Amino acid sequence: MAGEVVVDALPYIDQGYDEPGVREATEIMRSEFERMQQRLPMDVLSMKRYELPPPPAGKMTDIAAWTECVENSLAQLEHQATRICNLELMVEYGCEAWKSYLEVLVQLVTQAQKQLTTMRKQIQEINWQRKNMQTQGGDKLRNLESSWVGLVSKNYEIEQACAQLEKEEGKEDGDKSVVKANGSQGKEGTGQSDVKEKKEENKPNDRTKPVDPSQ
Repeated sequence: MAGEVVVDALPYIDQGYDEPGVREATEIMRSEFERMQQRLPMDVLSMKRYELPPPPAGKMTDIAAWTECVENSLAQLEHQATRICNLELMVEYGCEAWKSYLEVLVQLVTQAQKQLTTMRKQIQEINWQRKNMQTQGGDKLRNLESSWVGLVSKNYEIEQACAQLEKEEGKEDGDKSVVKANGSQGKEGTGQSDVKEKKEENKPNDRTKPVDPSQ
């Protein structure tokens, strides 16, 4: 799978860490990591292996020293021959290789542009869908808000009408109680006047008082 990392080291059971050269390589890696951590520059690339030094002054007559120099010269010549071969191949096939490489790049650019165009269309469609959904939702919210305002206004009007009716009913009840009170007072006054008249009728009159015969 892409991006999968395969661990090929089991340090607890692997063998060979004590073999010659392994610890030296570990030390080299440790020193290199320390250099990177300290942000120090890399060592200059050594060109000594490309040099053709003669044998030392004390070994000018030593056949082994001259043999080592000759082998080094042969290695350098082989390296230069390989470089010349690579240059000749580049001269012969380099143009076509670059043309093929450029064609591949053009195809990649075309595919990337098509993908970009498709993605932009998808983004635009998503934005239009979001806009339509939000517009419809806004219209629905405005309609609901206007309905709510209308219902609140109607409730307020109903409350005012109920309060007015209660006020009118209370006034009518007060008028009725006043009328009843006045009626009861009138009846009481009429009864008292009748009783007074009856008492006056029963009271003896001076004119009808009997005359004493002794007078």
